[in-house]
Amino acid sequence: MEQFLITPAAGKRLIAKALVKHPAVNESLASGTIVIIAGTTNGYVAEEILSSIGQAENFSRKRFFRGIVLPPGSSVTSSGRIKDETGFPGDVVIKDGIWKQGETIFDVVDDLKEGDVILKGVNALNLPKGQAGIYIGDPHGGTAAASIQAVVGRRVRLILPAGLEKRVYADLNELARKVNAPGSHGSRLLPVAGEIVTEIEAISLLTGASAEQVAGGGVSGAEGAIWLAVDGNDEQIESTKKLLNSIIREPNFEF
Repeated sequence: MEQFLITPAAGKRLIAKALVKHPAVNESLASGTIVIIAGTTNGYVAEEILSSIGQAENFSRKRFFRGIVLPPGSSVTSSGRIKDETGFPGDVVIKDGIWKQGETIFDVVDDLKEGDVILKGVNALNLPKGQAGIYIGDPHGGTAAASIQAVVGRRVRLILPAGLEKRVYADLNELARKVNAPGSHGSRLLPVAGEIVTEIEAISLLTGASAEQVAGGGVSGAEGAIWLAVDGNDEQIESTKKLLNSIIREPNFEF
């Protein structure tokens, strides 16, 4: 067993690299539709997936988000969006291996079917309970509401890429009951059922090794970082070392 430090930015890149190898993603890329809903983690995912099919030239993750969490005092709207959304590219919709530039989940949701894939970031994880939750700023439920109708109505696969920095410890259904109650203020919370992919699942997908978080935190650029203990055979450990060394200095997100 060896231990590795992963910053939030490196974690996003790690998760993105893993999703390129995900069997369901590859099946949808070959024949079907995959929707990568705009978000900061999904910006890395879109970059990696588009690169894997040779179509990343016109993509930038700098404005690939709707709502965004910024430090206290930053200027965002009441729904969590920046005031100047110039340059927002839409979601990444790939149909039969071709990126349909400018399209969003709202353009294609009615046509999605079983076998298609939606990739949607989340804001809260309770991993022991296998729960994920999405912060909602839009009064109509935004992209989360659009996604759920396809997932529940037509069995479209929902994959939830999210870093371990988003872990919480309370039951998300109970938290949602509190923050969604009349008289409460701030964003709402929507618990969703889907396949959660964190740095832990990413390492398993990419190397076959198993990982677990053993510590977290840091300063001077390591704020929010996690320590993972990785267990596997010599080949798997060496593969993990090479993988994490390739992303260890991933720069922090900028827009």
